[in-house]
Amino acid sequence: MRRGAPQDQELVGPRAPGRGSRGAPSSLGTIVPVLVFPPDLVFRADQRSGPRQLLTLYNPTGTALRFRVLCTAPAKYRVFDAEGYVKPQSCIDIVIRHVAPIPSHYDVQDRFRIELSEEGAEARVVGRKDITSVLRAPASPLELQGHLDPTPHPGPPAGTAPPTARHFQENSHQQLATSSFLLFLLTGIISVAFLLLPLHDELGSQLPRVLHVSLGQKLVAAYVLGLLTMVFLRT
Repeated sequence: MRRGAPQDQELVGPRAPGRGSRGAPSSLGTIVPVLVFPPDLVFRADQRSGPRQLLTLYNPTGTALRFRVLCTAPAKYRVFDAEGYVKPQSCIDIVIRHVAPIPSHYDVQDRFRIELSEEGAEARVVGRKDITSVLRAPASPLELQGHLDPTPHPGPPAGTAPPTARHFQENSHQQLATSSFLLFLLTGIISVAFLLLPLHDELGSQLPRVLHVSLGQKLVAAYVLGLLTMVFLRT
């Protein structure tokens, strides 16, 4: 697929009747890098809650930026909050749902475009990024069979206690799941704390200098928080 400007590109949200902007970013001023995760979207037709993905958008600048999401196939997707604002040095999660998971759309590559612009009535585009999107077919019977054990298990020998062993394994899995949840929760709390701390060059803060953080540390905390949000939404 040619990497030029997508054709027939439109907004894909409920408030998006207009066509997407085809003009290039203005050569005046600073071009803002568009930081998104993941870099490509892969939907699964057999996803239990429906084919959907979470796209995290970061704003590394010190001013609020307006964003909007465009797509080459708007009839196939629904984007919750297809346009809005990202606060300075913050991130926002955009939920994208595939609303037409039919066989004719399997392995067809579409493209989304994320545009960032300044605030105001005559805001210019300061950054844009294209990401690919594809819908994968459900797992084939052979793939599903690979996850199953086709060989029958013989009965337990005399003198053993299989129910007790299974109960011990279930308890071990539950303890592992609880430990992982507590670790994710602690990591999320630390990331939020880093985002709330003032920057090194911020004036008027009453906190000690040792509690001031850098912009890079805040971006890392926002990135980790976005990953944890994806994990919780997929479980």
